[in-house]
Amino acid sequence: MSDAPAQLKVLVLVKYVPDAQFDRHLTGQTPRLDRSDSILSELDEYAVEAALQLIEAHGGTKAGHEVTVLTMGPDAASNAVKKTLQMGATRGLHLNDDALAGSDAAATSLALAEAIRHEGGFDLVITGMASTDAETSLVPSQLAERLGLPQVTLVSELSLEGGDVVARRDGDTETQYVRAPLPAIVSVTDQFEEPRYPNFKGIIGAKKKKTAPLSLADLGLGADAVGTDGSWTEVVSSEARPARTAGTVITDSGDAGVKLADFLADRKLL
Repeated sequence: MSDAPAQLKVLVLVKYVPDAQFDRHLTGQTPRLDRSDSILSELDEYAVEAALQLIEAHGGTKAGHEVTVLTMGPDAASNAVKKTLQMGATRGLHLNDDALAGSDAAATSLALAEAIRHEGGFDLVITGMASTDAETSLVPSQLAERLGLPQVTLVSELSLEGGDVVARRDGDTETQYVRAPLPAIVSVTDQFEEPRYPNFKGIIGAKKKKTAPLSLADLGLGADAVGTDGSWTEVVSSEARPARTAGTVITDSGDAGVKLADFLADRKLL
């Protein structure tokens, strides 16, 4: 007998972020992070993998279970959803509205919470532990508060038992096993199993899958509730990081250790 609901519906939240392998740049009159060369947040891939493994453990899509992926962002953010569909997600949702630009974690969690309510019926919401751009880790907890759902954070293993989600959390000195009744929100770490790569079958199959658009009007939200107007934080100023200067080279002439210690002491690193 399966421990999963008859039709397990899992929602995964993903974000389209600048590729961490390259330098980041500011753009625009109100400088913001340049997102022109972005990818699916690598930490969110673990959330997608967790969702896929969860439904596969209970019969997968053939048993009626499904993984929906939701992203919030500009037109190009649909590329993040596209990759998750290639990995095996069932369908996508793309919340896209110009007014969302500049949203902080609070405004983002508000918009996502309303999107989740709008779609409705999810048994489990899975997120990554943080986005790789801001890395605040605030959105999962704020979503749980806004939706009134139990939350389990920083999970490395996930299963369903008797209508509960059971999760493993690994700390520095101990491991916890905790459970929460469905529906719930779970954030997974990069200690979860390695995300799968889209294979040829998945890439071809993704072309038949749908990504539905969502707007603020669909959610009943005004433009002033999100973006910079709806944010609880304000960026007072921002500027590009200064170019790196040449480093100090210490040549060993028998006194390199002393020179290195002096170098560190001068910078109060000892």
